[in-house]
Amino acid sequence: MRVLSEQLEALRVEAIECALIRDLSTDRTKREFFAKLADRLTQLASDVEHAIEKGPRLSA
Repeated sequence: MRVLSEQLEALRVEAIECALIRDLSTDRTKREFFAKLADRLTQLASDVEHAIEKGPRLSA
């Protein structure tokens, strides 16, 4: 379970970093790309979080 939690945290950090790049970018194409990437990573993190909550309890 600890490994999944670490992976979840890594996804969240990546999403935040992509959002930061999006916000700092002056190039429209890059902004759009990093906005989509941040959204996708946020969704993946949410999916992993729900899987952890609903999944079987395994000892690490």
